[in-house]
Amino acid sequence: MNITVVVPLFNEEESLPELVSWIESVMNVNDFSYEVILVDDGSRDGSWKVIEQLSARNSNVKGVKFRRNYGKSAALNEGFALASGEVVITMDADLQDSPEEIPELYRMIIDEGYDLVSGWKKKRYDSKLTKNLPSKIYNAATRRMSGLKLHDFNCGLKAYKNEVVKNIEIYGEMHRYIPMIAKWAGFRKIGEKVVTHQARKFGTTKFGAERFIHGFLDLLSIAFVTRFGRKPMHLFGLLGTLIFAIGFVIAGYLAYGRIFLDVYRMTERPLFYFGLLAMILGTQLFLTGFLAELIARNNNDRNKYQIEKRIGLE
Repeated sequence: MNITVVVPLFNEEESLPELVSWIESVMNVNDFSYEVILVDDGSRDGSWKVIEQLSARNSNVKGVKFRRNYGKSAALNEGFALASGEVVITMDADLQDSPEEIPELYRMIIDEGYDLVSGWKKKRYDSKLTKNLPSKIYNAATRRMSGLKLHDFNCGLKAYKNEVVKNIEIYGEMHRYIPMIAKWAGFRKIGEKVVTHQARKFGTTKFGAERFIHGFLDLLSIAFVTRFGRKPMHLFGLLGTLIFAIGFVIAGYLAYGRIFLDVYRMTERPLFYFGLLAMILGTQLFLTGFLAELIARNNNDRNKYQIEKRIGLE
């Protein structure tokens, strides 16, 4: 199969028929073999009924329905696990991503050998104050931390080699940082393509102001997880050892003065308490690293979610 299109969605019953029809038209014109996997992330409207109707009409349309809303990352992760296309395309369900971009994204993966191609919505139709400005700040911070020269990390329209989606795991709110995760998983050829951004046709955005806080916290989290998620002892153990060593040196210095110089009492100097505090903190950090190491080696529950129904998927 040439292409799998993964579409995570939440309450998008109005846009789904037009989106699937548009994807179908593009695929037929370009003679692609394809599947569309619609992942219903616990929608409360009639989205799942629409998916059932679309799948009955077109066997290439498949669906997964979560029992409740788990978030975009969980929906993408499930879609990635089911994808069988040589190239996997992700796009949002709100018609702001254009399926007309699919042929060129496919060509960049197949002919130019990219592992991942991220869309760049250079001209946007969102509010400049509530979306564009925060997005620029977020992208600048992510570029600096990741070393990837991408303009729009959070664009929903992306293309991947199948190998990439089978070797990365996303959970929580990590969908914003898939290029970073792919890079740290060893996929180095990551490119960018300017894509068309369209004004929302139906409904309203599903993301509120809290995404700004979540985005910043997730950036710190992904930076830590990708570097130390499998080896937390390398961070906590090192910090704990260094801080404990500083406290031990202070305690040794004070003990030497008390025993050999007999010029003061150890407990009468503020330096004594700094040294004691450093040894306690160092010990706690070391133990934190040790426990985190045990947890990291035995954690298999990061992507557990209940699926209520499937269509067209074995």
